[in-house]
This record gives sequence, C-alpha cells and structure tokens, in this order.
Amino acid sequence: MTVNVSVISSAPKPVGSWGAWFARWHFDLVLGLLLMAVAGLGLFVLYSATGQSLGMVISQAQRLVLGLVVMVVLAQAPPEFYRAAAPWFYGFSMLLLVAVAVLGQHAKGAQRWLDLGVMRFQPSELMKLAAPIAVAAYLQSRHLPPSFGTILVSLALIMVPTGLIAIQPDLGTALLVVTAGVLALFFGGLRWRWIILAVGAVAAAAPLLWLKLHDYQRNRLLTFLDPERDPLGAGYHITQSKIAIGSGGLFGKGWLMGTQAKLDFLPEAHTDFIFAVYSEELGLIGVLLLLLLYTAIVVRCLVISMRGQDTFQRLLAGSLGLTFFIYVFINCGMVIGLVPVVGVPLPLVSYGGTSAVTLLAGFGILMSVQTHRKLLTS
Repeated sequence: MTVNVSVISSAPKPVGSWGAWFARWHFDLVLGLLLMAVAGLGLFVLYSATGQSLGMVISQAQRLVLGLVVMVVLAQAPPEFYRAAAPWFYGFSMLLLVAVAVLGQHAKGAQRWLDLGVMRFQPSELMKLAAPIAVAAYLQSRHLPPSFGTILVSLALIMVPTGLIAIQPDLGTALLVVTAGVLALFFGGLRWRWIILAVGAVAAAAPLLWLKLHDYQRNRLLTFLDPERDPLGAGYHITQSKIAIGSGGLFGKGWLMGTQAKLDFLPEAHTDFIFAVYSEELGLIGVLLLLLLYTAIVVRCLVISMRGQDTFQRLLAGSLGLTFFIYVFINCGMVIGLVPVVGVPLPLVSYGGTSAVTLLAGFGILMSVQTHRKLLTS
C-alpha cells in the first residue's frame, strides 16, 4: 500500500475573525501577548529606575514599537528565506564587525559602535542572530549527529565572530553569540563526549584566558568570588544590588518607593541592574510574576521548535528560545551574585534600543517558523 503525502495549506487558521486576522499577518498571538506583557512591566519599572523620567520611558517605548514592527516584518518571510539568506547575512555581519575593528567609535574604553551619521549601533547585536542562523543552515544539509569535521566547521562559524567581539571588548555579547551558536549545534545532536572534551579544553586553557583578560574583567571575576574584597570599589555594584533585592521582602516597598536607586546607591539602575530595582519595589511576588512570564516565553519557543518541519527550523527555533533563557539567567544571576557581572541587560526590561530590537527580531523569525507550517495529509 502506498501513502500519498501532499501539502494542502499553510499553518491552520484559528477560528474567529481576530484569530484569522493575526494568522494572516503571521503573528503568533500567544508569544506576542507574552512579549508585550514583559515589555509593559519593563516600562512600568523603568519609570521608577530612571527617577521618573517620562522622556526615557517614551524613548524606550519607541524602541520597543520599532522592535515590534521589525518582528512582524520578519515573521512574513518563510523559514526557507532565512535558510537561503544565511550565508549572506552572516557574511554581512562579519564585514560590519571588521569595520568596527577598523573604524569603530570609542566610548568608555571600548570600540563597539559604528556611526552612520543619523544613528549609532552595535554590529555585534546582529551576530546574535547571524551565528545561530548560519550554524542551523549548515547543519541542515549535514548528517546528524554531527561528525568531527562538521563540529569543527560549526565552531569556526561561531568562534571567529566571537573573537572579533571579545577584542572590542564586549564579553557579555561574545558570551551570548557563543551560546546561540553552540545551542544550535547542541540541538543538532552533539554527543556528550564532545561536550565533555570541550569543557576540559576550556578548563585547561583557563590560565591563558586569564592572562588575556583586561584588568576590569579580572576584577569582576575576583569580585564574584569574594564581593567583600573591595566593597567600595569593584564590589560596590553587587553589594548594593543585594541590599536592594533583600530589602524588597515578599511584597516590596511599592512602586516608586525604592530607596537604592532613588538615592543613587545602585549604579546602572535603569540598565544592567534594573532587576534589583524591580525586586526592591515589587518584592518576591513581583519577581515570581516576571519569571513566570519569562518561563512561558521560553516554553512557547520550545513548543515552536518541536513543531518545526525540518532540521533548520527546529535547530534555529530551539537555539533562539534557549538563548533568551540564557539572557534572563545571566542578568538575574549577576545581580544576585550567582554569576560574574558581564553587562547583559534584562530582556525587554532594561533601557536600551539595539538589544531590544535584536531580541524582537529573533522572535519574528520564531513566529515565521510557527505560522508558515504546512499541513500534510495522506
């Protein structure tokens, strides 16, 4: 007996006029509502963290709207488009990283930005998307689990841009690029023996890596191991952050009632350490709500990954979803002292435009995977 399999339509259309409207625009309603809920909470706490600066809140809202527009636009293209465009997007992102090394602007001891006249942006943000897309597209045409040769090529695709970002220096972004690319490789069935070997190689290279770090990066690691070694210097950020989080208690001090940020005890309150402001004002209950929303977003991403209809879709959606989880884990971990401070913002909550737009662009690709699925019938 033979079975005929044919494509009969794109993703199933939800019942109801609203559902049909969102489906027509390839917008995943569940994921979209979760993202907007987190962004709304972010604007809520940002108003307090910036000293009630309505201008900064409006600026962040405009950036989020731009990110939502980019997300919807990217969702319109089918996943096959991203697979075909992968080498071009990766090559373009690499050229921009090289341009940063040659022509980039210096600020606060780093060379990370390109000035286009009307705007300034960090090309390293593009590589957060280009690396996993390139690895997923490469693995699509290879036998899985990946062979040793396939692993080496994949690692080269990941580590070359990571090296260019690390020398800017931007350790936080470099870490996220590595994470995104390696997760795509991991979802491709990377065997545990290779993972154990890689961990051993990193451990063996630790002394050399330590010598290559900048002084401020070494101080961050030493402060992570012993925050009390320099409580008024390198350990000041994390000490004040812990005080803010601990003083929030169960229900928090109330919106606009936090003291650590308001009295300028907490540096970078509206960017890297906004989670401490949030915890102080909204307490454990508020933190659990935010973490629940983040968890729901990650779960939705993994569901989309499992529904992917080819290797490229599954690897890309899975890596983007878990990279978002790593974002949250690193930021929350660094403000409570579980991981070193590496300058990773809290997704969709911290003040900043390029990072938010890049994140939402990634979710646009996830929506593309979800809403361009084909129904097969036999």
